[in-house]
Amino acid sequence: MPPELRRLKRLQRLEQVRAIAKQAAAQDAAQAEGTLHQLRGLAERTRSLANGYDARSLAADGHALRQLSQFVAGLSGISASTERDAQAAQALADRKQQELALAERARAAAETRAESQAQVVALRLARPELSARRTVGTELE
Repeated sequence: MPPELRRLKRLQRLEQVRAIAKQAAAQDAAQAEGTLHQLRGLAERTRSLANGYDARSLAADGHALRQLSQFVAGLSGISASTERDAQAAQALADRKQQELALAERARAAAETRAESQAQVVALRLARPELSARRTVGTELE
C-alpha cells in the first residue's frame, strides 16, 4: 500500500477516535448540566421552604419558637450547602463545555487533515504517471 493511502487510513481512524471522544465529552457535558439543573432546583426549593417557615410565627410558647428557629436554621444551612454544590456543579459544567469545544475542534482538525489527504490520493490516482522513457514491450513482462 502506498504511503499516501496508509496516511489516509491513519487519518480516518484518528478522525473516528476523535468523533468518539467528542461524543463522550458531549455526554459528560450533558450529565453535568443535568446535575447542575437538579441542584439549582433543590437549592431553590429548600430556600423557599426555609423562607416559608421563617415567615410563620405559629409558635405558642418559647420552646416551640426555639424549635422552629432551629429548624429554619437547619433548612437555611441545607440551602446554603446546596447552593455551594450548585456553584461547584456550574464550574464543572463550564469545564465540561470547554472540553466538548476542544474535542470538537480536534475532531474537525482531524477531519480536515483526512479530507486533504483524500484529495492528495485522488489527485495522485487521477493523474497518470509519465515515465521518463518510452516503455518497450508489454505489461506482461
